[in-house]
Amino acid sequence: MAVGEPRRVGYLYALPALLVYAAFLLFPLLHSGWLSLFKWDGLSLGTFTGFSNYGDMFAEEGALAAFGHVAVLILFFSVVPVCIGLVLATALHRVRVRGLPFFRTVLFLPQVIAMVVVAVAWQRIFAPDGALNFVLGTEGKAWLGDSSTALLAVGIVGTWVQTGLAMVLFLGGIGKVSADLFDAARLDGAGPAGEFRSVILPALRGEIGVALTLTVIAALRTFDLVYMMTPLGGPGGSTTVPAYEIYQRAFHTGQVGSAAAIGVVITVLAFLVTYVITRVTGRERG
Repeated sequence: MAVGEPRRVGYLYALPALLVYAAFLLFPLLHSGWLSLFKWDGLSLGTFTGFSNYGDMFAEEGALAAFGHVAVLILFFSVVPVCIGLVLATALHRVRVRGLPFFRTVLFLPQVIAMVVVAVAWQRIFAPDGALNFVLGTEGKAWLGDSSTALLAVGIVGTWVQTGLAMVLFLGGIGKVSADLFDAARLDGAGPAGEFRSVILPALRGEIGVALTLTVIAALRTFDLVYMMTPLGGPGGSTTVPAYEIYQRAFHTGQVGSAAAIGVVITVLAFLVTYVITRVTGRERG
């Protein structure tokens, strides 16, 4: 918008994008919220029941377990990858590894592979006759068929997928830090740990916020990994997550209203998490 043009002209420029956003995101979101107020099997006429779907959801052990599982997956999809990404990015920055673009590409590769392919590949690794049992010497152990290890196995795959994204974000952030800051820290006697604490960590505050937001949302909407690696939600429902519950209820058990209620709760959680992370990591240092 040219200087001096009325503000409404700027809104007109943004109008096409806003219309697309409203048609493909806001309208489906509001419609899901409306459906969540009905008992509806997706075929016959629905019955308006107010917020009963939400009350039933929080009273059901299966739905609560799904939200508990996704909390565990947030640890594997977000916290662990961000920590590993920070360590790897710092190490690669200090050591000046030859062929850094190659390592960066290899670590980022899981992000560009279809999740279905990732799931099938890791199914073979976790199989009783797979590579993991061969390496650990635990021949015959069914990692995905054991309720005590199935969710852990899905979480490990999530860590593998998300670590490259976090590391690439942090490497880009470190590359923007002035070399003078590192020199000043070293002149003050800061070692690797001191340099990380006083220079790298504050400088990467924004990148950490972006990485946490992207990976937490990835954990909240996890479906394909669970569906492909543990088709029935794991032994005893040990790997069910909210997105899987939505699929099961909407397309298999005819509980469209209940599925919509879970979807609304997941959306609200994603907004809350994003808001908190943005507030914490975007706050100016005192």
